Amino acid sequence: MRHQTHKRKIYTPPSTTTTSTTTNNNSSFAHKKLLKYRPVGVFSACGAGRQKQRAGQESKKKKSRREVDYVIKKSKELDLERHAAIKHTVIMLILLAAIFGLHIIGIILLLVATIDNAWWMTDTVNTDIWARWIQMKGQWNYTDLPSDYPTDYLQAVQASSVLACIFSILGIFVFVAQLFTLAKGERFTISGIFQFLACLCIMIAASIYTDQFPSFHEKNKLAGWYGHSFILAWISFGLTFISSITYFVLRKKTA
Repeated sequence: MRHQTHKRKIYTPPSTTTTSTTTNNNSSFAHKKLLKYRPVGVFSACGAGRQKQRAGQESKKKKSRREVDYVIKKSKELDLERHAAIKHTVIMLILLAAIFGLHIIGIILLLVATIDNAWWMTDTVNTDIWARWIQMKGQWNYTDLPSDYPTDYLQAVQASSVLACIFSILGIFVFVAQLFTLAKGERFTISGIFQFLACLCIMIAASIYTDQFPSFHEKNKLAGWYGHSFILAWISFGLTFISSITYFVLRKKTA
């Protein structure tokens, strides 16, 4: 008998690399096949969702930008309003200081014109609305006004000058008081009225003196010239008139 020799088959397991490669190829093939037969609407729905998401993000960004721009714009407007308010306040303070100074100057000029003895002057005689000063032996002597002086006109000049000083002084006190008491639009009315009355009074006094007394002095052989008190009376008339008009204009601006 022949001895048959059987070859033993030795089992060799498949290699891991080959198996994994085959598995990956099969899975990619299946994925491609699945994508091939996937409905088109799924892709469109996904794309629309992404577009909506992007649009929502863009709208949020635009909204945030608009809010930031609005805040910046409002801050700029507030800054401009603050600067305008500060500028207006500074201008008003300057105007008030100028008006106050003008008023004080007017009062000083009125007092000097009323008190000082220099309405009519010559080389040896100085005459005001109260008395006369005569130079004798190098000295100035106080004397009363002559008895033939036009008394009625003189009293009118005296009263008008004194009233002008009183009205102007009252006006400055009212000006200071009404800054803290009265509302806007009413603050400078009373001061303007007082200054206008002072203006009228000193104008009346200077006008009467201009019309009546130079001719009287010339008749009494006292030819001379107008003194500085007379000139200051007319200057104070102009200052009080400007001050009164300024008060009325300022009242309209603060209304």
